[in-house]
Amino acid sequence: MKAVVIPVTPFQQNCTVIWCEETMAGAVVDPGGDLDQVQKAIEDQGVTVERILVTHGHMDHAGGVAELAERLGVPIEGPHEDDQFLIDALAEQGAKYGLTEARPFTPTRWLHSGDTVGFGNETMTVRHCPGHTPGHIIFYDAKAKVALVGDVLFQGSVGRSDLPRGDHDTLIRSIREQLWPLGDETTFVSGHGPLSTFGHERQSNPFVADHLFKA
Repeated sequence: MKAVVIPVTPFQQNCTVIWCEETMAGAVVDPGGDLDQVQKAIEDQGVTVERILVTHGHMDHAGGVAELAERLGVPIEGPHEDDQFLIDALAEQGAKYGLTEARPFTPTRWLHSGDTVGFGNETMTVRHCPGHTPGHIIFYDAKAKVALVGDVLFQGSVGRSDLPRGDHDTLIRSIREQLWPLGDETTFVSGHGPLSTFGHERQSNPFVADHLFKA
């Protein structure tokens, strides 16, 4: 699997174009906005987008989903339906921050833990990771050892839990129970900021490092 990250919106959210090297079929994960920039990246890489994947319903991640799906004529997959209330409010929230593209949508398929999504010869597994939002999911490619984790985990930090229906304890449990079992060597793309590995965060992250949970 190959990937290119495009920071979009004033929040510098990491929209990611991922694709199968063998077929050049791919997907766009969390197109929050700046869609002309996203489409240029798709064209520059020569990718045929087959679907849009959404980790959660916050506007910087989901604001451009409806528009891009229409432009490309592709289905929308994700997030979990517990984020419906956020998707319903996209236009209202986007207007507050100048994200005029933001509008509600109905996913072609809501996603749950254990579901899979595919493009070309690649398959990614879904894990439900609530805490930042109740319907947050992540996508994991076991073959490439890569995870796209949205706003669950960052290099040196974790997602906010002070937004509507967020919960800090649930977030920490999601990280420890859903992300760590994927392996220390797994590289992750977060919703903002640089790449890291789960192993690095288990050693040094001030919120979820292993030493913080030893009796």
